[in-house]
Amino acid sequence: MKIFAYALRPYDELPCLDSLSRELGFEYDWTEEYPTLDNALLAAGADGVCIITNPMSRELLAAYRELGVGGLATRSIGYDHIDLAAARELGIRVGHAAYPPDGVADYAVMLMLMALRRIKLVMRGAQAQDFTLAGKIGHSLGTCTVGVVGTGAIGTAVIRRLRGFGCRVLAYDVAEKDELSGLASYVSLPELLAASDVVTLHAPGLPENHHMIGAEELALMKPGAVLVNTARGSLVDTAALVSALESGRLGGAAVDTIEHEENLCYLDRSRDALPNRDRAILSALPNVIVTPHMAFYTEEDVEGMVRSNVEALLAFACGESSPYEMI
Repeated sequence: MKIFAYALRPYDELPCLDSLSRELGFEYDWTEEYPTLDNALLAAGADGVCIITNPMSRELLAAYRELGVGGLATRSIGYDHIDLAAARELGIRVGHAAYPPDGVADYAVMLMLMALRRIKLVMRGAQAQDFTLAGKIGHSLGTCTVGVVGTGAIGTAVIRRLRGFGCRVLAYDVAEKDELSGLASYVSLPELLAASDVVTLHAPGLPENHHMIGAEELALMKPGAVLVNTARGSLVDTAALVSALESGRLGGAAVDTIEHEENLCYLDRSRDALPNRDRAILSALPNVIVTPHMAFYTEEDVEGMVRSNVEALLAFACGESSPYEMI
C-alpha cells in the first residue's frame, strides 16, 4: 500500500505521516506542491492520494484515476473543494479528516474575546505608542447572548465553553441535540440573529449553506453585534459583510476563513498583490480580525487530520468501510 501526499508541510504533517507509516505499515511519498495536472504523475504507483483544501476538478480526478488511484482523502473536515459527483462516477472513494473539536472551539472563543475587547484597535494603538483609552472600551463576554449556528462536535464544544463564561446561549441547527438541553435554547435562525450580541458559525460548507449569512440575515442582526466565522468562508456573503461593517450596523467581525481563499492557504504570499479585494478591505478595518484559516492548528488536531486520512485511504485500498468516507 502506498500513499502520495500533496501540499504536505514538512515541519508538522510530515513527522506525523512518517510515524504513521511505521505504525500502520505503508509506503508514502510526498511533495509541498499542490496537485495540478502538471504534477499528477508524482502520484504514479500510489493507491491513495492525500490533499489539503485545494480544488479537485473532474479533470484532475480523472488524471489520478488513470494512474490507478482509487482513494482520495483531504486533510480538512470540509470537502466542498472536491467534485464528489465526478469522484463517484470515476470510482474514486473520498474521505475527509476528523480531529478533536477543542482546537477550533478554543479559537472561536478567543476570537469572540478579541473582537469584544477591540484588541486589534488596542494593539494598533500600542504599536504607534497611542496609550489612550478613548474609543477602546469593550464588552464582557459573560454579559452577551451568543448565537451558535451549527451544533455539531465543534459547535457543541463552543457551547460548553460559553456556559463557563455565564453567557445566555442560543442555537440553530437542522438537527437538534438533546444533550444540549439546559445549555442552549434552540431557536430559528432569524430569531437567533435578532437576539444575539455575538453570532458564531459552525455549520458545514454544504451547497445549501452557501451564503446562509447574506445581506438579509446581516440586516436582522442587532446593531453593534459581532460575527465570528471559524467554519467555512462560503457561509458568508463577503461583499454583504463588508457593506454591513462599512455602514456601521455591525460592531465587528472576526473571521478565520473567507471566500476565495483557495490559493492563499497555506502559502507565503507576502510579496504578491492578491486578487482578493474583499479580504484587503476586511483586513484594513479596525474592528475586523482576519486570520489565515488556522483555527484547527494545534498539535492534537494536526495529528488527527493526518491519521484519519491515512486510515481512510488504507480502508479504501482494502475494500473496507471507513467512518471518514463521504458517501
